Amino acid sequence: MDPSQSTLPLAAVYPSSCIGRFNSAMAKCRLGQYFKLSQRGTNFTTELRAGTATFLTMAYILAVNASILSDSGATCSISDCINPSPTCRFPPAVDPGYSSCLSRARRDLIVATAASSIIGSSIMGLLANLPLALAPGMGANAYFAYSVVGFHGSGHVSYSAALAAVFLEGLLFLLLSVVGLRSRLASLIPRPVRCSSAAGIGLFLAFIGLQNNEGVGLIGFSPSTLLTLGACPQSARASVAPVVTLPNGTVALLPGGTVSSDILCLHGQMQSPTFWLAAAGFLIIAFSLIRNLKGSIIYGIVFVTIISWFRGTDVTAFPDTPSGNDSYAYFKRIVDIHPIRSTAGALSFADIGRGRFWGVLFTFLYVDILDTTGTLHSMARFAGFVNDKGEFEGQYFAFMSDATAIVAGSLLGTSPVTAFIESSAGIREGGRTGLTALTTAAWFVLSLFFTPLLASIPPWAVGPAMVLVGVMMMKAVTEIEWGDMRQAIPAFLTLILMPLTYSIAYGLIAGIASFVLLNGFDWVASAIASLPAGRTSSLDAEVKNSPADVGHANSLVEV
Repeated sequence: MDPSQSTLPLAAVYPSSCIGRFNSAMAKCRLGQYFKLSQRGTNFTTELRAGTATFLTMAYILAVNASILSDSGATCSISDCINPSPTCRFPPAVDPGYSSCLSRARRDLIVATAASSIIGSSIMGLLANLPLALAPGMGANAYFAYSVVGFHGSGHVSYSAALAAVFLEGLLFLLLSVVGLRSRLASLIPRPVRCSSAAGIGLFLAFIGLQNNEGVGLIGFSPSTLLTLGACPQSARASVAPVVTLPNGTVALLPGGTVSSDILCLHGQMQSPTFWLAAAGFLIIAFSLIRNLKGSIIYGIVFVTIISWFRGTDVTAFPDTPSGNDSYAYFKRIVDIHPIRSTAGALSFADIGRGRFWGVLFTFLYVDILDTTGTLHSMARFAGFVNDKGEFEGQYFAFMSDATAIVAGSLLGTSPVTAFIESSAGIREGGRTGLTALTTAAWFVLSLFFTPLLASIPPWAVGPAMVLVGVMMMKAVTEIEWGDMRQAIPAFLTLILMPLTYSIAYGLIAGIASFVLLNGFDWVASAIASLPAGRTSSLDAEVKNSPADVGHANSLVEV
């Protein structure tokens, strides 16, 4: 019999082998008993293999999360510019000093991503004993960077204040988990909004991955249709500036207006070398996913990245510029233990009295309630841990684990940490205990030593991964009852407005508000219709308690 086809532990297939004896010994020792290896029908080597599979499927988050968060400018500001001015942070002429600060911040964020993943996965494995890995969540990081802080700090909340909001949200999340209210709050969200929010976030991520600076560059700006086909070479791109038409008919630059990045293609659509390299990476990831290969996303990212490391080509990640030379010098170190200098402990509570601060906090709370609760239950169900009551062993500590990881992540300088759906890869490999999560954490520890390589992954290598993550998140739309307009309309508004408004919060608000408005009339009508029955019931009770008032009560009922 082929051992790979057996559902029995390896020790049962080869009881006399070295691996079998090793697994038997591990199951009987304190470590095996603590993690309940025998009770859950697994063994030590299976758990190691499962944890490795989980890491391979989610390691992309190291580069992707750092890229997304560094787009917000992180802790860099105008003071980092060599020639400080209101526009020194923005294209087309980003100040060299600001660019250098962004490069350092991206390295910090790679380490922060790895460190928060280590903390979250370790807590989940040790306390909850579940095969679930944690890391800064996709979707929440995009909301953090583009909706809250804004591109290069152009939003209404600073990076430090956003970290403070995440910190407080994590503490509130932890409190809700301790008292057991977390799952109940999730059930209050309208079902069509719950189902469509994951898919909407997926569309948002794909939209980001298709743009110029954050991804493959397929989508560009059009002055007549807003969006159009792009993918033109760098030399054929132009920036866009806001203008105003004066009463005399002349056109002038809007006072205080911010110039965009190079989002307008003047000519040469679909001729960008980096786009076609990204397309090759997309196909590699897509075919790997079709064949259910472990680490599918990593294969595409690695292929595109390695080709982009060669200097003197049209697709190089190290152009012959001061910033390119600086990046190349850091890349050549290969191995480096990079300390977090700018993002760790960068929280600021100066904006705690502003309404926007609390709006951001509660949006993070809402998204985390939906995302983490849904992921935990779906993964526990996939592993076969959920009972008839919808509960699973270790769920109390599982909720507390990711809440604690959110707090730790904010102190390190990253967006909210959450349980990853990619944990399904490890579960599929046979992972059933916290040793799977601890193995994943150990791989993240190893990644801390290769920050120069991770920091040299270009946007056109990350863009295809973001698009295909969006593809995987779209499956949630199958749970929506599209034949019922009361559910279809709120679900569609949630889906479409997240990418088109560049804001997860606006999509959620539109979905919830439309659900309440479309169903509010029926709720009121139902409440009114139930009033006579309620009054009759109360009168019947009074009649039983007071026979002398029977006639009076009957007259009230007739009225």
